[in-house]
Amino acid sequence: MDADDQPGDAPAGGPARARATGARRGRHATQKERSGHWLIELVSVVVVAVVVAVLLRTFVVATYSIPSGSMEPTLQVGDRIMVDKLAYHLHGVGTGDVIVFSTPHLENCAGPPVADLVKRVIALPGQTISLSGGHVYIDGHFLPQPWLSPQSRNDTYPGPGNADFSLHHAYTVPAGDVYVMGDNRIRSCDSRYWGPVRESTIVGKADFRIWPLSRLGIL
Repeated sequence: MDADDQPGDAPAGGPARARATGARRGRHATQKERSGHWLIELVSVVVVAVVVAVLLRTFVVATYSIPSGSMEPTLQVGDRIMVDKLAYHLHGVGTGDVIVFSTPHLENCAGPPVADLVKRVIALPGQTISLSGGHVYIDGHFLPQPWLSPQSRNDTYPGPGNADFSLHHAYTVPAGDVYVMGDNRIRSCDSRYWGPVRESTIVGKADFRIWPLSRLGIL
């Protein structure tokens, strides 16, 4: 074999540099893949969180701000409440429940129109509500109202004399309705003025006062 036919020596470090370059490229590719996976995971988490939040707000819970003093002292202007939208899918409405409901079409109280109102349930379907001496009676039985301030527990008045729903006479709540009042009886425009509330229009049960923190508590 001629000398020219002998295999020549490879350039010093050639194969090693090639392997090192390939390794670096592999590491860069792996880092890019990891970055891409991390970004996809982050976007997925954000999307899932948004969807869950929307579903919770649509079907499970909602928060409302109190714009007036009709529920004082229980709720003050500016308080925020949390409403359980599933409550009445699990059980019936109860006397004394604080509820949020769509504003009745007969509501004509002063102030800017609002989509929803918050009041307390006083009488249930089929019950007869009446007044005597400023006290509330249900089916002839005195209704204790611990949610009212002591000085206002005999301050429930009938409402406008020409209203079909006022309590100048005993009123029987129709099937599928509830009779509601605000805790601030003198200032509240409620079922005494515009009639009972259809149960089908109830948004949910107000369970918690969540703001301000100094008034955090169960309703």
